[in-house]
Amino acid sequence: MKKNINPLVSIIVNCHNGSTFLDDCVKSILRQTYKNWELIFWDNKSSDNSFNIIKKFKDKRIKRFKSKSFYTLYKSRNLALKKCKGKYISFLDADDMWIKDKLKDQVREISKDSLVKMVYSNYYVLINKTKNKYLKHKKILPSGSIAQKMLSNYDIGIITTLVDKKIFEKKKFNISYNIIGDFDLFLNLCIKHKVLAIQKPHAIYRRHDDNFSSKRIDLYILELSRWIKQNYQKKIYKNYSFIFIKILLLKLKIKYLIYKIFKLRLGV
Repeated sequence: MKKNINPLVSIIVNCHNGSTFLDDCVKSILRQTYKNWELIFWDNKSSDNSFNIIKKFKDKRIKRFKSKSFYTLYKSRNLALKKCKGKYISFLDADDMWIKDKLKDQVREISKDSLVKMVYSNYYVLINKTKNKYLKHKKILPSGSIAQKMLSNYDIGIITTLVDKKIFEKKKFNISYNIIGDFDLFLNLCIKHKVLAIQKPHAIYRRHDDNFSSKRIDLYILELSRWIKQNYQKKIYKNYSFIFIKILLLKLKIKYLIYKIFKLRLGV
């Protein structure tokens, strides 16, 4: 049977009141040098102009869905996954962007080895206030069986990933999480499958005042604490060390404490 060298890629963009940056996001998809994709745009009950913005793009590859109820991010991603027809799945948030060769490079690399179930890449961080941009990872990103390395230093940005759709037939995002759902799912993937890292940056993560994970350090701490407690004794993790992720949790607690003290001193 002839191998499909240009498989369909489903791109999921979940959006809740993302009108400020949505235009840039969609245009970065339209600029992709790889053309065989579908955009699954899931509007999570936005009250702003997001759906009108996406409607202005007339490309037939864009498929629009508007939720009648508001759901958590990972519930929304699971609902969007049901609409995907591609061999591979990619994710892009409404405030972020892709480099034009993102899909082309990743489809080429993942097609070389059937044992590789996910490709991820480096990315830029764009400080929205100053417009300054820097490379997120200066070190070499790991490939292969990388679960312990991800437990020690989690480097996978969801907006850089390309994932075999079959992964989601066995495991979906855990909807009890609001921040670490991708960490939970991708770490499980890393334990069971080979992963490939591309050192070239393929995305631009926009850092701004409304980034949810930055605003809710308390929730991040709560979810990470619960994840460690629930998974520390599980058989799947019995051969892995949790020491570094526990150190990360301690650093987050200290950071949050300093943040609270600083706000109190300001009288906020």
